Amino acid sequence: MTDSAASPSGTVALRSDANIDYAPLQTLLAAQSFQAADALTLQKLCELAGPAAVQRKWLYFTEVEKFPKTDLRTIDALWRTYSEGKFGFSVQRQIWLGTGKNWDRFWPKIGWKQGNQWPRYPQGFIWDLSAPAGHLPLTNQLRGVRVMAALLTHPAWTDEDV
Repeated sequence: MTDSAASPSGTVALRSDANIDYAPLQTLLAAQSFQAADALTLQKLCELAGPAAVQRKWLYFTEVEKFPKTDLRTIDALWRTYSEGKFGFSVQRQIWLGTGKNWDRFWPKIGWKQGNQWPRYPQGFIWDLSAPAGHLPLTNQLRGVRVMAALLTHPAWTDEDV
């Protein structure tokens, strides 16, 4: 995936086909307030999904499939930019593909599982740049694999029209 969301000045262009304001997310990520940014990322994804998702505060995988590519790319570019390339959905996708799409190998690699133990939210996760690549965002990590699979297989990462 290319860095199409980065502007010539080096900052991230806050593009949205759904008229969503990503400036608050940029502010949190620029301050490396990763835990707050993670919560806001989920909120923004729920906004993309619609009023029902905003109300319930989580996503169905079928909602993810309908997200505008532009918006996912913007969220991803923000995470990658302000984490020195360590975090973001496209980073998670690359790691997942590198495991052969094997969830049992993927979870430990990004620090979401140690042995047979799943970390408790939020204290079991690392909220700074010492975390493994792909550790953040955690968005929906507690809700099973289908939403994560929908995020990692979204056309935003595979289309060449970036």
